Amino acid sequence: MARENAHAVRGTLTTEMWETLNATWLEAREKTFDQLLNAGIGDYFEWVKMRSSLSRGTTLGTLLQDEAYHFIRLGTLLERADNTARILDVKYHVLRPQDDEGATDFYEWGALLRSVSAFEVYRKVYRDVITPERVAELLIFNKDMPRSLQFCLNSVSKNLDLIANSNSGETQRQAGMLNSQLRYGRIEDILEHGLHAWLSDFMDRIYLLGDGISKDFLVPMELAA
Repeated sequence: MARENAHAVRGTLTTEMWETLNATWLEAREKTFDQLLNAGIGDYFEWVKMRSSLSRGTTLGTLLQDEAYHFIRLGTLLERADNTARILDVKYHVLRPQDDEGATDFYEWGALLRSVSAFEVYRKVYRDVITPERVAELLIFNKDMPRSLQFCLNSVSKNLDLIANSNSGETQRQAGMLNSQLRYGRIEDILEHGLHAWLSDFMDRIYLLGDGISKDFLVPMELAA
């Protein structure tokens, strides 16, 4: 689907973007499921991650930073925020000890951090053993971690401001409010009132932001009404 969409707007893409996408598609269609299983499904997922990173890198490094660029960034950031929240929501209560005597599983938490490319970042920021509370704090509030909710929403707000039109005021306001909550929030307050409830609300608001962007910029006024 990505290749088909890219082909439809081939004239607006750089050569590097198109060649990266096309090469990924060519390699992907040659793989059968049996081949993936025999070679190791983990290796295939690593290949997907690397090709995704390569596609993102050629986009950020070669595309003119106009409205199309900002829409690509918005889609990436909203999807990234949503998936970080989902991963944390699913894993936090499964992995977190249910009482004070439970031992934190270092390897499980390390795998969680690696799934969002945050293992080395955690080590650099905290320089200590992995704890569930710090994992949640890193993935929600660290403004310098590219996959944290705070980083994503701050960047969403900035990109929205750059493409603002006469219809987007409410969407910008909603993005700004969510960004402010992340900027000034504390992990202690979230954990006290319930991480699952907070993350569920966050994901609902991310969905509404995406819906608002679609209506503000992509749907003709008469259809939106």
